[in-house]
Amino acid sequence: MNEVIQSLHERKSVRVFKDIKISDSDKEAILLAAMAAPTAGNQQLYTILDITEQSLKDKLAVSCDNQPFIAKAPMVLIFCADFQKWYDAFLEGGCSPRVPGVGDLMLAVQDSVIAAQNAVTAAQSLGIGSCYIGDIMELCEEHREMLELPEYVFPATMLVFGYPTEQQQNRPKPERCDLKHIVHTNHYNRMSGDELRIMLQKKLGEQSYEDWAAAFCNRKYNSGFSREMTRSVGEYLKSFGYERK
Repeated sequence: MNEVIQSLHERKSVRVFKDIKISDSDKEAILLAAMAAPTAGNQQLYTILDITEQSLKDKLAVSCDNQPFIAKAPMVLIFCADFQKWYDAFLEGGCSPRVPGVGDLMLAVQDSVIAAQNAVTAAQSLGIGSCYIGDIMELCEEHREMLELPEYVFPATMLVFGYPTEQQQNRPKPERCDLKHIVHTNHYNRMSGDELRIMLQKKLGEQSYEDWAAAFCNRKYNSGFSREMTRSVGEYLKSFGYERK
């Protein structure tokens, strides 16, 4: 296994950081790696917000589901799906662009998260840990105001970076599902109940499947933050002309 693949297998989310500043040169290397990511039509349909103000980090730690480690992270980046700049650029060129739609947003989100993963991989190679914060999609109105986001900009994901503590370095990486359950050949295979139980068996611990599923569903899918994320994303989609039927 080569070093790059080994690094991808070893990487895990880091939520506790040493009190060590990330150097300007390492930050630049991470950002340049993000910008080197594949991008649709070489458009770079994203804008990266480098959050340096401690007061803003403090607010994000609260608004993103009350996670204090966000405020303590040495580096915080928000990857925004951005069609605003292209819409404005077309207007500047005297074009008559159509209003951006949901397809444009999805393409920009794709560009954003590809760039974010490049940043994660680059940071890992420098010994810098990271953690994705999907909660940035929540609280649509609050985050739009907090980050001064114009109409056609969507906060696709947030990343926090820092040097992991020894405990975080030694913490086991959660097991992934087996390859056969994730990779389907040529067409989608909707799994039976028995197949789903086999796929998720390693997550159960000492619990029954029913008890584990109920607890996980309530903690994640049926949770308040999940419902708010769905509402918030729906609000953003309205900017792109989408109305749920």
